[in-house]
Amino acid sequence: MLDQIDYRLAETREEKDEIYRLRYRAYLNEGAIEPNRDRRITDRFDDLPNTWIFGVYLEGMLASSLRISVASPEWPDTPSVSVFPEILRPELAKGRVMVDPTRFVADPARAKRIAELPYMTLRLAYVACEYFHADLGLASVRAEHQAFYKRVFLHTISPPRDYPTLTKPICLMAIDFPSMREKVFTRFPFLRSSYFERRMLFERGGERLSPASASPEKGVRRRSSPASKPPSHPAPEAGGGNRLGFERRPVCGSLSLRSFVFPAGPHSFRAFSGKNSPDRLDNPA
Repeated sequence: MLDQIDYRLAETREEKDEIYRLRYRAYLNEGAIEPNRDRRITDRFDDLPNTWIFGVYLEGMLASSLRISVASPEWPDTPSVSVFPEILRPELAKGRVMVDPTRFVADPARAKRIAELPYMTLRLAYVACEYFHADLGLASVRAEHQAFYKRVFLHTISPPRDYPTLTKPICLMAIDFPSMREKVFTRFPFLRSSYFERRMLFERGGERLSPASASPEKGVRRRSSPASKPPSHPAPEAGGGNRLGFERRPVCGSLSLRSFVFPAGPHSFRAFSGKNSPDRLDNPA
């Protein structure tokens, strides 16, 4: 299935509107929202500078979507932090970086036919954890979806509570990414990503303000705070990554034939697999 998948960063109004309409269809199909006149689901987090909205395209058609928010001491505002502040703000106070994937939705018709689609969509969160050198990976999910996330080594850290715009409560799950990184990638090799893929997906133009950037040679630079601790998990490949990284640089580099992906256009990646394919299970979105 991976050879048919494109990951695309939504940047234009048209691209985002297509995803907002998909959210509406998916949530309404599951009874997670009340009908609305706009037939779209969006919120203030969609427009924040620490947010990336991705569409996952199958054979050229939008099949699913995931929103990635990155919480740091400089940019603490993310969906999960707003709903679980007493749990997550103390982590931010320690200087930790958290990848917060939300708005995980799939086209209802395709979700029923393609059991691998949840894994292919959630893969973006692990790509983000690598790129931003995350300390914690989060997931705000409904109780009935916890089993799926436990398969990819997340554990529940808060019971369900109300979530804005949704009629069903959600609980908070998390993974200590540095300590679990190799275990995750050993169990699910297709979740790995190349340095080139990470840059293609998460580096954008300079239209948004950048509070921080990093390189393996210089470490983390912050505008108004002391140098932070170095990442506790293995350093990225030569050329570096971005510890908090909302600064985007021009993409430059070559693609290794050993990587899991090849480019399919600007801010888009088509992935291919060898012998590895995900387990089949019902869509958690």
